[in-house]
Amino acid sequence: MKKLTVSILTVFLSLTFVPTQMNAATPTNPVTTVSTETTVATESNALVIRLDEIKAMDKSTLNSAEKKELRKEVRAIKSELRETGGGIYLSALAVLIIVLLIVLL
Repeated sequence: MKKLTVSILTVFLSLTFVPTQMNAATPTNPVTTVSTETTVATESNALVIRLDEIKAMDKSTLNSAEKKELRKEVRAIKSELRETGGGIYLSALAVLIIVLLIVLL
């Protein structure tokens, strides 16, 4: 009975290690990825430039409809910048761990 248990364990262990070794031997094809961070950065830079242009405009010559349209455009640009702005989001557990590490160190 003991030999049967040892042989079954040996078979299971060999089956678990062989596929990982076979997987390591296969050649991998390089995958090219396009970075979206650069496109997001250029878009957000263009939006900031547009905001600066609107801020530098002489609004005294515009009528109320044009001013209203500019306000809508500024709000839309600001909301889009907030969405693409990213940021660091921490969960409550992460904050708790950081505080504990600071206290302990």
